[in-house]
Amino acid sequence: MTDADPDPTILPIESDLAPSDPVEPCATHRPPHKRRRRARPDVLAAIAAGGALGAPARYEVTRLIHVPEGGFPWGTFWVNISGSLVLGFLLVLIIERLPPSRFLRPFLAVGFLGAYTTYSTFMVEADLLVKDGHGATAAVYLIVSALAGFAAVWVGIVGGRLIPIAPRRRGTNPA
Repeated sequence: MTDADPDPTILPIESDLAPSDPVEPCATHRPPHKRRRRARPDVLAAIAAGGALGAPARYEVTRLIHVPEGGFPWGTFWVNISGSLVLGFLLVLIIERLPPSRFLRPFLAVGFLGAYTTYSTFMVEADLLVKDGHGATAAVYLIVSALAGFAAVWVGIVGGRLIPIAPRRRGTNPA
């Protein structure tokens, strides 16, 4: 087969990528506003179930870490960094190593980790630090959180690729 005629049994990681080149958009890809994609109730239920577990997990972790008034928001920092680490690790396992599953990625990555991590609280805390006269702490919080988050997801990806599970066979369809 040539690049112009890709194997139709090979599925890309994402539906809008061409099977022959995972970084190039598919020729048949239509912009989201023109594409009709129905929400699947079973996948939405998996996301909701994950979120129902992730949000209380975040709450409990942040309750364990005391933050003084005007101090560095360690609770949210550690929640977001640990979520980034786990996200990198899990996505490598889910996408590259484990057999295809319709519900695993929505449940864990979108639902649980989406509710566990929190960009909104991160920004509100930074805003409150600035408002209360702790601009330097806010700047450190923003910069260190971003850098540590990227480092954590990278470590998670590397760690996930160290797991000696047979790679997923290409061309399988997660029904």
